Amino acid sequence: MTSPIQALVFDAYGTLFDPYSVQTACERLFPGAGVELSRLWRTKQLEYTWLRSLMNRYDDFWRVTEDALQVACTSLQLTSTAEQRQPLMQQYLHLQAYADVSDALSAMRDIPLLILSNGSPRMLEPLVQNAGLAECFSSLLSVDAVKVYKPSPLVYQLAVGKTGLDKTVIGFVSSNSWDAAGATSFGFQTFWINRAGTVPDELGVKPGAILSTLAQLPALCAAGS
Repeated sequence: MTSPIQALVFDAYGTLFDPYSVQTACERLFPGAGVELSRLWRTKQLEYTWLRSLMNRYDDFWRVTEDALQVACTSLQLTSTAEQRQPLMQQYLHLQAYADVSDALSAMRDIPLLILSNGSPRMLEPLVQNAGLAECFSSLLSVDAVKVYKPSPLVYQLAVGKTGLDKTVIGFVSSNSWDAAGATSFGFQTFWINRAGTVPDELGVKPGAILSTLAQLPALCAAGS
């Protein structure tokens, strides 16, 4: 029997905001390569967070995202300068929120809602503001505070420190299977939003619940998951 959830913590990229919504801007700069570039960019972005954590060589998520874009362009033989790539970087401040986000957040305003993200404060604050979601969250927590990326337990501990709650009464929501696994291992009650219907990662832990959309989350939380 799980304890009633007293706070909900959300991953940002891929959970609330669609990182592939940069595709249109990628296509505009590189006609015919928008889909491939947006996918490789995201893949390299995640890889670089894990590799930097393992090397103990932290750079904030803006720099990681910039480096990932550069190597993705080079890998796809797309010639560009740093100046030409800046409009693509700016898209990360204007990512589209998924269609199920606004209503789901509105339905859960009776408990504290927080974001816990790899994103740096200079990325998260304008992103949430531009999406019109700033009033939904009591805190925007960034890995920048501990200088290591998810799924390090140090990152998940930030939510415990901020809320003052025991980790067992904190719900964690992510569409990234590896992130949900990290949060489960840490001790949160976890919800994996599996929008794409993908196979879960085999990491020795399983999320508390698997949902196909955020719209299913309010009822689960109300029922004590």
